[in-house]
Amino acid sequence: MNSTTAAPPDLSLPLCVDLDGTLVKSDTLFDAICQFVRRQPLQIWRLCLWLAAGRARLKIEVARRAPLNAARLPYNTPLLHYLRAQRREGRSIYLTTGADGALAVRVAAHLGIFDAVLASDGATNLTSGKKLALLKARFGAFDYIGNSQADLVLLAHAHAAMLANPTHSLRTALRLRRISVAKTFKDQRPVARTFLKAIRIHQWAKNILILVPLALSHKLGAASVGAAIAAFFCFSFIASANYLVNDMLDIENDRRHPVKRMRPFAAGDLPVGAGLGLVLLLVAASAVLVPFLPSPFVLWLGIYMVSTSAYSFYLKRVAVVDVLLLSGLYTLRMLAGGAATGTEISQWLASFSTLLFLSLAMVKRFSELEKQRERGATVLHGRGYVVNDMDQIRSFGTAGAYAAVVVFMLYIARPDVTVLYRHASRLWLIVPLLLFWVTRVWLLASRGELNDDPMVFAIRDRVSLAVGAAVVALAIFAA
Repeated sequence: MNSTTAAPPDLSLPLCVDLDGTLVKSDTLFDAICQFVRRQPLQIWRLCLWLAAGRARLKIEVARRAPLNAARLPYNTPLLHYLRAQRREGRSIYLTTGADGALAVRVAAHLGIFDAVLASDGATNLTSGKKLALLKARFGAFDYIGNSQADLVLLAHAHAAMLANPTHSLRTALRLRRISVAKTFKDQRPVARTFLKAIRIHQWAKNILILVPLALSHKLGAASVGAAIAAFFCFSFIASANYLVNDMLDIENDRRHPVKRMRPFAAGDLPVGAGLGLVLLLVAASAVLVPFLPSPFVLWLGIYMVSTSAYSFYLKRVAVVDVLLLSGLYTLRMLAGGAATGTEISQWLASFSTLLFLSLAMVKRFSELEKQRERGATVLHGRGYVVNDMDQIRSFGTAGAYAAVVVFMLYIARPDVTVLYRHASRLWLIVPLLLFWVTRVWLLASRGELNDDPMVFAIRDRVSLAVGAAVVALAIFAA
């Protein structure tokens, strides 16, 4: 079709619809690879062997080992509405895709709008020219809906060319070849907002803990403050890279969750390929800052990277170990901050933070289980907990919270605290604030009103911000 006027869709012609990036906003091959890597990380090397045998072989092998749930795929809503309307008018619709046939059949069975499925079969990778040859042989003339450069030859030969979330390169190629588009179905979020959501920039608030050792040392200087700020961004870049990897590996589990299913990868708003590129960019940005920081900090950063990778691949599914690791990562941030600024971390601060953050890790799991119970589910997918664990988790978590406050009380009762605080007795005013805050957090969690990570909740909650400001003010008042 080489004209400047788009031909309208013809109901008498078969409508052929691509799957990846078109009917489904994500690429199902990459989604399945992510699930395969999460399930069998030690078998990653097999991907290279399968790819060497051809993309069709890769698709069928991955699909066998990591089948996707067709009911939870991120469908292009406007396109789906259009296809259902066309179906009601009696039009023949075919799912024609380079994806593996087993997945395509499950998608067709779930939607119930396709007359037949034409897909890759392990020997033939049904894309581009091969797909065009099959459609011309079977139908002669057809309308086609695609989204990528691989669909260009099909769109060029289609009676009516239609697009769904088209790539920039495809749009450019269509303009250069003067191929007009009859309809476009867009279901995408703004790119900048999607990227910011994907790197979870709001989670950088946790890395403020890097600044805590320097603040408590009462020895602020230009060099130490600069090192602390560099360490903050170095850590934040790596943390965001880890969040991206974690979300890519958790695509299938996130799609089962009422809130997490809206994360960029699970929702199909950010391709896995783009996510991998963003990971490399963030790691490179962190590496630029590393030469300006002392080697002990780099050691803690390396431990953080190894720990979070182990968490993403396996440990987050091991009950108790996951919350112990999460609480340890909070304390690790302070150890890294102390290493960056040459500030010693006291045993009291380490003890207080470990117990407090263990409680917060517990309350996060408790809140997730509470949501599962409200939906009538019994298992927290992707984690090692069941709803029946809630009472025990609440016991562990509240005990940790109050133990942290006890550690703080023992600390301020020490006579040597007067070295740092001239009016150390005034620090006792902080105790009721801590008791109020940890009790309130657990009370909200028990009511099912704690919807976020507790640290994220704290920076968004006015009461928590007021308590934090009061604690800082009292610490200054005691100094």
